[in-house]
Amino acid sequence: MINKMSGESLDLTVRNIEHLKKIFPEVITDNEKIDFDMLKTVLGEVIENEQERYQFTWNGKKKMIAGAQRPSKGTLRPDFDKSKNFDTTENLYIEGDNLEVLKLLQKSYNNKIKMIYIDPPYNTGKDFVYKDKFTDGLQNYLEQTGQIDIEGKMIRTNTESNGRFHTDWLNMMFARLKISKNLLTDDGVIFISIDDSEQSNLKRICDEIYGENNFIGTIIRNTNSTKNQALFLSVSHEYCLVYSKNINILNEKHSDQKWAVDKNNIEEYKKRIAYLQGNNMSNDEITNELKELTKYPRFIDFTNYWYLDERGVYRKDNLGGVKNGNLEPLFNPLTNDYDSVPPGGYRYNSERLKKLVEDNRIHFHSDGSLPTIKRYLEENSKQRPKSIMSDDQRPDYNFFKENNLNFDNPKQLTFMKRIISIMDSDSIILDFFSGSATTAHATMQLNSEDNGNRKFIMIQLPEILDEKSEAYKDGYRTICDIGEERIRRAGEKIKKELQEKQLQSSILDERTVDPESLDIGFKVLKLDTSNIREWNVDFSNLEDELDLYESIFVEGRSELDTVYEIMLKQGLELTYPIEIFEVDDQTIYDIAFGSLFICLSNRITPEIAKAIIVRRDEQGSETSSVIFCDSGFINDSDKLNCIEILKDAGYPEDNLLTI
Repeated sequence: MINKMSGESLDLTVRNIEHLKKIFPEVITDNEKIDFDMLKTVLGEVIENEQERYQFTWNGKKKMIAGAQRPSKGTLRPDFDKSKNFDTTENLYIEGDNLEVLKLLQKSYNNKIKMIYIDPPYNTGKDFVYKDKFTDGLQNYLEQTGQIDIEGKMIRTNTESNGRFHTDWLNMMFARLKISKNLLTDDGVIFISIDDSEQSNLKRICDEIYGENNFIGTIIRNTNSTKNQALFLSVSHEYCLVYSKNINILNEKHSDQKWAVDKNNIEEYKKRIAYLQGNNMSNDEITNELKELTKYPRFIDFTNYWYLDERGVYRKDNLGGVKNGNLEPLFNPLTNDYDSVPPGGYRYNSERLKKLVEDNRIHFHSDGSLPTIKRYLEENSKQRPKSIMSDDQRPDYNFFKENNLNFDNPKQLTFMKRIISIMDSDSIILDFFSGSATTAHATMQLNSEDNGNRKFIMIQLPEILDEKSEAYKDGYRTICDIGEERIRRAGEKIKKELQEKQLQSSILDERTVDPESLDIGFKVLKLDTSNIREWNVDFSNLEDELDLYESIFVEGRSELDTVYEIMLKQGLELTYPIEIFEVDDQTIYDIAFGSLFICLSNRITPEIAKAIIVRRDEQGSETSSVIFCDSGFINDSDKLNCIEILKDAGYPEDNLLTI
């Protein structure tokens, strides 16, 4: 007997029951229900029976959680025209309601995302708010995007006069944060930007979803702009909450390797130094200029990095500060005499001190001050991420202006680069409120700088632009259009800069990036109803009419649409390679080098099964599955023969499915 493939995304409720079953098998009844009386017995005194207790709740919270966990029957359809380097890229750009998309990604990307960053609506009363109908999320999305309801309006304000002002926002955020957590690796981290409007509520729902013990901290980000300029305070900052999925695993991984990022605005500081040097100023004059420059908050990380020699800019550091150190004095070439020994002695032995002097790493003074060691900025460019960050947003606006792109308040590229750089260089980065796609831009930029292999997944609702906006006048119709175009242009700009750098440099090292190998592409996928008619019964009255159709496939959909849907619902990453081969003019799809074979032909014969086995053996795949279109078998005999041939070749029955 061959099994029918399910058309739904992962059922989170069923998975939660499975987790509970592993921990407390005795609480599961014969009909796979939860015996709460037994669960209370097992948990003993841990059960909370008090009616009055500290908790964070709001109207509709339970209904929202139940709806958010309901499986989706939708799919993600590839859009080849809007994509770039579709066949080779490992990056994804998904157009759709992020709640439905996150549900659909549960199988393919469970426990694979190293970092989530989101910049959600701040609920200021003017920005976009998702209006969820948790009972029919996909239907709601199709109405919002005009694919069903001719109105097609997605934008609505959430004013404070609305009695559900905070409730609507909490329902929207809690649902998405709850199910996106499943996608994080055990040592994964989430960063969430927010302002004062909902910061306190966001902190409380994150404490509930991730646990207070997994709270890492709050970044205060200087926005270099001001708002709420009323009578009392001009606000020029935003927040970014940081949570780990499991702080114990994160601590274990980083026990000997703490988080490190570039010092704030280091590239700009270096440019300032180069500018001063270009004006033929003496080192002493440059030192005086740098002392003034580091009084500004944006350059505070470079305080004391004021001095220069032929090796670069450096700060002076203490050579003493120890007990029972080396008491042998150092000869000062500036005074032609021996300097005093620091109290407690030098921290290095005589041989090491001699080597430091020979390498010109000791700063001597002519005024009788103790000698110091030189700490070069180039060797100390990293630091622990600070909870207060300040970045120059002018380059971001310049990029948009130069490329004729219009987007209000894009996230700072340098800020995004800094937090993404904390993660491993082969991480998958997810942003499910993509906006102008700064996260994608930052990911490509970092890869170009350190030869990393980070991949991004962007998710964005195709929000319709105001017809009066500059972006609409420039030919863009949705936020997705702007984000996708930014990725295209940013990728080409990064590649061009690499090519120019390669031409100018005669020295290549392991960090040098080949411009042609840099992944600046992205696959565009769009949320839609299923490609299989019988999987769409929730969205139209087809249940009693299926026999009227000659094909189970929705009209106007391609075979590749269905292939991607099968990959998604079988739990394969959507960037896996797809190869095509034919047997008797019938097409077979080979996914991920023999991991999955799909044949949607209307003439499936035993010869196809035999060809699949040969292909699997050539690929050397240890685990493999096969999915056929059930209506493609000419008769039951051919179907039975195909199954037996595959089983005889080692295919388990559970790995043989039909649609």
